[in-house]
Amino acid sequence: MSILEVRNIEKHFGDIEVLKDISFSLEKGQSLAIIGSSGSGKTTLLRCLNFLERPDRGSISVHGNVIFDACGVSAQSEEEIRRKRLHFGLVFQNFNLFPQYTALENIMLAGTLLAKERPDYKAKKKEILEKIRTQAADLLAQVGLQTRMDNYPHQLSGGQQQRVAIARALALHPDILCFDEPTSALDPELTGEVLKVIRSLADRDTTMIIVTHEMDFARDVADQIIFMDEGLIVEQGPPEQVIGNPQEERTRQFLNHFSKG
Repeated sequence: MSILEVRNIEKHFGDIEVLKDISFSLEKGQSLAIIGSSGSGKTTLLRCLNFLERPDRGSISVHGNVIFDACGVSAQSEEEIRRKRLHFGLVFQNFNLFPQYTALENIMLAGTLLAKERPDYKAKKKEILEKIRTQAADLLAQVGLQTRMDNYPHQLSGGQQQRVAIARALALHPDILCFDEPTSALDPELTGEVLKVIRSLADRDTTMIIVTHEMDFARDVADQIIFMDEGLIVEQGPPEQVIGNPQEERTRQFLNHFSKG
């Protein structure tokens, strides 16, 4: 069974149709790369999956359970939306770390807030927080920042901040980890360290959706690639097809333009 099923997703902003009948599935442990020009709908799709936007049509299922159906959903409470977001972790382009917290505290924050809702929190506070702290430290080590846990964001390079953001997204054990152009805000010399971390996650069979402009990286890491243009999925398939031997003329035009750029 697929871990993720996206069916017939559409999204409008006023009269502009940003997503048009988007459907795809993702197996557990697979990496999906989404490529396409700016404005093609890639980021909006991620935002719909993470419930930062609500699709106007379509459905989203995780582990066979429908978590969103535009036909059957009325207003949802913040608690419902937050619970559904836990299926997905999102790493933004611009890190979005809290400047007043250290790297370790940034990773611990969401887990700490959720723990406070536990009925046994007061009785087991010390034990619960120590477990969250240990996990956060382990995640920082996983992204190669075990010596930076007490540093604040302004004391870290862009690449280090993005690695903290990746660790933070992993902290709540999402079913699917999403990246929105994770290297676009980085200087070229810092891009490699972030891509190395994402590659290591792929090697550990982390289920991922990666919006990226790094074609060589997409070819190397992704099990499947989707090429989007003007809100549509123009072509999807394994990297050797979509990038190596595209079947659609629009895909070929994009890749030719990209290689010349």
